[in-house]
Amino acid sequence: MKKLSSIGQLEWFRNKILSGKQGDIIEVHVCMTGCRAYGAAGVLEALNDEIKSQGLLKQVEIRATGCHGFCAKAPVIAIEPMGVQYQEVEPDDAGDIVGKTLKQKQLIDRLAYRTPNNFQPVFYRNQIPFYAKQERRILANCGRIDPTNIEHYIAAGGYQALVKAMSKMNPDQVIEEVQAAKLRGRGGAGFPTGLKWKFARQSPGRPKYVVCNADEGDPGAFMDRAILEGDPHAVVEGMLIGAYAMGAEFGYVYVREEYPIAVDHLAIA
Repeated sequence: MKKLSSIGQLEWFRNKILSGKQGDIIEVHVCMTGCRAYGAAGVLEALNDEIKSQGLLKQVEIRATGCHGFCAKAPVIAIEPMGVQYQEVEPDDAGDIVGKTLKQKQLIDRLAYRTPNNFQPVFYRNQIPFYAKQERRILANCGRIDPTNIEHYIAAGGYQALVKAMSKMNPDQVIEEVQAAKLRGRGGAGFPTGLKWKFARQSPGRPKYVVCNADEGDPGAFMDRAILEGDPHAVVEGMLIGAYAMGAEFGYVYVREEYPIAVDHLAIA
């Protein structure tokens, strides 16, 4: 199916994706946004070659993902469901990663994070201080899904908020929920998003537009770039919910040309 034209079709497609998932598949998440600058493309290629040569094509899925957040230790990969993170990975490490960690569950010291006080290896992401106190919400999918694969987004619960808004709520109720959540804009003024949507809905002019400003105009904008690169469907879904609430007919995303990965991933989404 090339196009989903109803909520029913989306739910059918989601159920099809979930029913086809195999619970014992090992996923290797390779950052392919910022880590590209440190050779992540070579790591991705080497891992794919190794799982093929070592006969693990049916047991392992290599995913090209968005940013994992730990750019200082690039290239970074994560192995799920083990919860293992390796850092500063090179293509030559692929053989050991596949042969030792994926096949034999052996952890590789040289690729582990090291604590600054005693230089002990830390293999599991949730034990690394950088991640330990994080509660990812907006960036929850970044580093976990392939941003060019809509099936990954849908399997992770994507577009379910849109389904809820359009099937169980009217536009005014959507606006009321956004107001109750006290969501604010990130442009500096902190203007209440729900109030902005309410004013737009009450405006008599036609046509109405939703504009996503993803320009690097303030210190928080780099996070916007991370979302566009690593989870573009989340941006599309948010714009669709906003358009439904405000009664808008068109949507535009403003993103800089020098963010080619963000542009490419948005175009695919």
